Amino acid sequence: MAYDVTVIIDDLPGALATVGQALGSEGINIEGYCSQVFGGKSYLHVLVEDPSGSRKALEKIGLQVGQEREVLTIDMEDNPGTLGEVAGKIASAGVNIDMVYMATRSRLVVIAYDLDRAKAAL
Repeated sequence: MAYDVTVIIDDLPGALATVGQALGSEGINIEGYCSQVFGGKSYLHVLVEDPSGSRKALEKIGLQVGQEREVLTIDMEDNPGTLGEVAGKIASAGVNIDMVYMATRSRLVVIAYDLDRAKAAL
Protein backbone atom coordinates (compact mmCIF):
# COMPACT_ATOMS: atom_id res chain seq x y z
CA MET A 1 0.00 0.00 0.00
CA ALA A 2 1.26 3.49 -0.81
CA TYR A 3 1.01 6.59 1.36
CA ASP A 4 1.57 10.28 0.80
CA VAL A 5 3.35 11.88 3.75
CA THR A 6 3.41 15.68 3.91
CA VAL A 7 6.64 17.15 5.26
CA ILE A 8 6.91 20.87 5.97
CA ILE A 9 10.42 22.10 5.33
CA ASP A 10 12.09 25.47 4.94
CA ASP A 11 12.38 26.64 1.35
CA LEU A 12 16.18 26.62 1.46
CA PRO A 13 19.00 24.86 -0.38
CA GLY A 14 19.63 21.41 1.08
CA ALA A 15 16.19 20.93 2.68
CA LEU A 16 15.16 18.25 0.18
CA ALA A 17 18.52 16.52 0.61
CA THR A 18 17.95 16.41 4.36
CA VAL A 19 14.61 14.63 3.87
CA GLY A 20 16.12 12.16 1.42
CA GLN A 21 19.05 11.39 3.70
CA ALA A 22 16.84 10.97 6.78
CA LEU A 23 14.54 8.50 5.04
CA GLY A 24 17.36 6.71 3.26
CA SER A 25 19.32 6.20 6.47
CA GLU A 26 16.28 4.37 7.89
CA GLY A 27 15.95 2.19 4.77
CA ILE A 28 12.77 3.94 3.58
CA ASN A 29 12.46 4.20 -0.18
CA ILE A 30 10.96 7.33 -1.70
CA GLU A 31 8.79 6.22 -4.60
CA GLY A 32 7.74 9.70 -5.67
CA TYR A 33 7.50 13.28 -4.48
CA CYS A 34 6.36 16.77 -5.30
CA SER A 35 6.41 20.06 -3.44
CA GLN A 36 4.59 23.36 -3.27
CA VAL A 37 6.18 26.49 -1.85
CA PHE A 38 4.12 28.95 0.17
CA GLY A 39 5.30 31.63 2.59
CA GLY A 40 8.92 30.48 2.82
CA LYS A 41 7.95 26.86 3.49
CA SER A 42 7.88 23.93 1.13
CA TYR A 43 5.06 21.43 1.53
CA LEU A 44 6.77 18.29 0.34
CA HIS A 45 4.61 15.28 -0.51
CA VAL A 46 6.59 12.05 -0.33
CA LEU A 47 5.27 8.72 -1.60
CA VAL A 48 6.32 5.86 0.70
CA GLU A 49 5.13 2.43 1.82
CA ASP A 50 5.99 2.99 5.50
CA PRO A 51 4.29 6.17 6.74
CA SER A 52 4.91 5.61 10.45
CA GLY A 53 8.59 4.81 9.89
CA SER A 54 8.86 7.89 7.70
CA ARG A 55 7.27 10.07 10.37
CA LYS A 56 9.65 8.73 13.03
CA ALA A 57 12.72 9.24 10.85
CA LEU A 58 11.73 12.81 9.96
CA GLU A 59 10.60 13.88 13.43
CA LYS A 60 13.82 12.43 14.86
CA ILE A 61 15.74 15.15 13.02
CA GLY A 62 13.26 17.86 13.98
CA LEU A 63 11.17 18.09 10.82
CA GLN A 64 7.45 18.76 10.95
CA VAL A 65 5.30 16.03 9.43
CA GLY A 66 1.70 16.78 8.51
CA GLN A 67 -0.77 14.36 7.03
CA GLU A 68 -0.27 10.72 6.18
CA ARG A 69 -2.81 9.61 3.60
CA GLU A 70 -3.31 6.36 1.78
CA VAL A 71 -3.16 7.04 -1.94
CA LEU A 72 -4.10 5.35 -5.14
CA THR A 73 -1.22 4.62 -7.50
CA ILE A 74 -1.99 3.81 -11.08
CA ASP A 75 0.43 2.29 -13.56
CA MET A 76 -0.59 3.78 -16.87
CA GLU A 77 0.58 3.94 -20.45
CA ASP A 78 2.76 6.90 -21.41
CA ASN A 79 0.50 8.01 -24.26
CA PRO A 80 -1.36 11.22 -25.11
CA GLY A 81 -4.79 11.29 -23.49
CA THR A 82 -4.15 8.67 -20.81
CA LEU A 83 -4.38 11.17 -17.94
CA GLY A 84 -7.69 12.45 -19.30
CA GLU A 85 -9.03 8.91 -19.55
CA VAL A 86 -8.02 7.96 -16.00
CA ALA A 87 -9.20 11.23 -14.45
CA GLY A 88 -12.43 10.98 -16.43
CA LYS A 89 -13.23 7.58 -14.92
CA ILE A 90 -12.70 8.94 -11.42
CA ALA A 91 -14.81 12.01 -12.18
CA SER A 92 -17.60 9.82 -13.61
CA ALA A 93 -17.73 8.09 -10.22
CA GLY A 94 -18.37 11.49 -8.62
CA VAL A 95 -14.98 11.63 -6.91
CA ASN A 96 -13.02 14.88 -6.67
CA ILE A 97 -9.25 14.51 -6.92
CA ASP A 98 -7.57 16.59 -4.19
CA MET A 99 -4.05 16.28 -5.52
CA VAL A 100 -2.23 14.41 -8.24
CA TYR A 101 1.41 13.93 -9.17
CA MET A 102 3.56 11.55 -11.14
CA ALA A 103 5.77 9.20 -9.19
CA THR A 104 7.59 8.03 -12.30
CA ARG A 105 7.02 8.64 -15.96
CA SER A 106 4.09 6.22 -16.02
CA ARG A 107 2.89 5.96 -12.40
CA LEU A 108 0.21 8.40 -11.34
CA VAL A 109 -0.46 9.20 -7.68
CA VAL A 110 -4.04 10.22 -6.88
CA ILE A 111 -5.15 11.66 -3.55
CA ALA A 112 -8.89 11.82 -2.97
CA TYR A 113 -11.15 11.97 0.06
CA ASP A 114 -13.19 9.06 -1.28
CA LEU A 115 -10.37 6.72 -2.21
CA ASP A 116 -12.58 3.62 -2.27
CA ARG A 117 -14.85 5.12 -4.92
CA ALA A 118 -11.85 6.29 -6.93
CA LYS A 119 -10.41 2.76 -6.86
CA ALA A 120 -13.75 1.26 -7.86
CA ALA A 121 -13.98 3.66 -10.80
CA LEU A 122 -10.84 2.22 -12.29
